[in-house]
This record gives sequence, structure tokens and C-alpha cells, in this order.
Amino acid sequence: MFSYDEIQKYNETDIRIYKYIVSDLDKIQYMTIRDLAKELQVSTSTILRFCNKNNFEGYSEFKGALKKEVTLQATCPPMEDLQELSDFFARANSSAFEEKLLFAIDVLRKADLIIFTGMGSSGALAKYGARYFSNMGHFAIGLEDVFYPIETFRWKNTAIIALSESGETEKLIEAVSQFKKKNCCVLSITNSPFSTLAKLSDWNFSYSLNTRRINGGYNGTTQIPVIFVIEVLAKRI
Repeated sequence: MFSYDEIQKYNETDIRIYKYIVSDLDKIQYMTIRDLAKELQVSTSTILRFCNKNNFEGYSEFKGALKKEVTLQATCPPMEDLQELSDFFARANSSAFEEKLLFAIDVLRKADLIIFTGMGSSGALAKYGARYFSNMGHFAIGLEDVFYPIETFRWKNTAIIALSESGETEKLIEAVSQFKKKNCCVLSITNSPFSTLAKLSDWNFSYSLNTRRINGGYNGTTQIPVIFVIEVLAKRI
């Protein structure tokens, strides 16, 4: 209903109206133009201009289109993968999510060195995490080579961010154990809070999505939550 081209033309007030409407389409269907204007603390003419920008002659025509949109959503529900991510972000949009991050944020703020580590797909994410942290002004290193001679590591006050969907990758667990022996604080992001890596860590965030294995066992589980948590941590510190 709201096209990309239309949204690009919105001003600040239009964006506020748009966000309010899409947050609860069912509710808007039963609101008069005065009700909506009062809720948003704008004039009815502002609402009308918003309707016009979206190619509707008036508020009644706009509400009619909203009703059709709600009906369409009911008959064509989101695909399973989109619903899964929607549920994850609904959980993340909470005070409990922010509280969960507090320990990791404190550790990362105090760390003199941050090392991301992982293997396979998680190794690629480790490199991304290190680069994103560095872009945000927090120098970090991405370590894909879990065979790196960690026993020679001497850096104090280091935080390790270990990434693994399964949390059971043997060589990664061995590497993390070596870092633990060097008194590094280990933070991990896994899919399951009951995995070996999660239990070994000083702090763990588990996104708890359906595990998918494809093409003979390769990991097909979405990694979007991992990227999201990495970026949130970088922004919070």
C-alpha cells in the first residue's frame, strides 16, 4: 500500500503518521480523521495531505484501502522465515533484551582488545563483526583461524566474542578454552543456550530460531539475528 517511492517523499511528520498507522492497521480502520489527528497531535488537514501524498482523494478512500490491506494480510500471511524473524525482533524490542546486553556492554567498554572468532559462516561473521566494531571506533580483530597458536597470547584485559550457530564446533570450543586459560572474558552468540559454547562462556546471547541444515548438512539457519546483536553491541559501547 505504501510504495518505496512514496515513502521517500515523506517529511518528518509524514514518517510519524506512517509509523503509527502501520503499527496497528486494525485499529486505524475504526478511527475517524479527528481521532487520528488527536492521537498524533496534528491537524486534520495534515492527515488529509498525507492521504493525498499517497494518491487518495480523502480519508474515507484511504481507510477503504487500509481495510483491503488488512484483508490481504489475513489471506496471505508472511512466509515462515519472515514470521520467524518478526518474532525475534518483537522479542528484541523490549527492556529484557536491553538488560540482557548490559553485562556484555560493560565488558566490551573496559576491554583493551576485542577479538571476534568463529569458523565457516560464523568465521565470515567474525570478520564482519571486527570490521563493524572498528568502523564504530572500537578496534577489533576477526580471527577465523582457530588453529592460531593461542598459547603465545599475552594480551591482558581481552574480550572474546565467539560466534557459532550450533555452539558445538569442536575446534572453536578448544580455541575458546585456550582464551579462557589466558583469563579472557568470553562472550558468545549461539542459537541454543544449552550448547557447549554457551555454557563455557561468561555471557551468552541465544537467538533460538529453527535450525536448518541443507545440501548434506551445511548450515542454512538465518544469521540475521547475529548481525543485529553485533551491531547493537557496537552502538551501545
